[in-house]
Amino acid sequence: MTPRSFLLTPELADYVRASSEALDEVATDLIAETVALAETGQGSPTYQIAAEQGAFMQLLTAPPGARRAIEIGTWTGFSAPCIARWLPAEGSLTCLDVNADWTAIGRRYWERAGVADRIDVQIGDAHETLRQLAPEAVVDLAFVDADKSGYADYVAELHPRMRPGGVVLLDNTLRAGRVLDPQDADDRALVELNAALAADPRWETVLLPVADGLTMLRKR
Repeated sequence: MTPRSFLLTPELADYVRASSEALDEVATDLIAETVALAETGQGSPTYQIAAEQGAFMQLLTAPPGARRAIEIGTWTGFSAPCIARWLPAEGSLTCLDVNADWTAIGRRYWERAGVADRIDVQIGDAHETLRQLAPEAVVDLAFVDADKSGYADYVAELHPRMRPGGVVLLDNTLRAGRVLDPQDADDRALVELNAALAADPRWETVLLPVADGLTMLRKR
């Protein structure tokens, strides 16, 4: 009867929570009491937000004033202005991709959105490009939507470059539900990474059942 996000099976809901920041004792006890209360006919467990939503809301209390962001995997550029719009005029978004034709499409729309001057595209192998960046804690937000087997390396390289409180977003971390039954190397890589991040004390972690799974990490 514990609340879970819309359309998740019980098994996927359990997986989402196991791959997110663990609840403390107080929160766990409160949920248990709420469920017990509902079982007596007083209210409904659905009145309470899901545990993963609580973790998400807590993680969102990141410090204001973000100025620098990195996107790994830009494709035709839809996500880039979603990030760049909230950056101040002096802020910057560095986009790493392997295909200049794809990002050129995005550039036209970034111009129309009025954010092109904040976006710097670097074409090449994103793993190598990221390693060449100075390991200084200056990045406020990073979004990763590239080769899934490479996510662990991206996270490792991003960590020293993130400010304390900086947020990393990882896309496709539910793999259309295949995290429960991995079918290929990319699926297995995400399963391993999800488990590792949930236990990594360097990050606050929540896996959100948004789209195909969106993991949010905040550097402690």
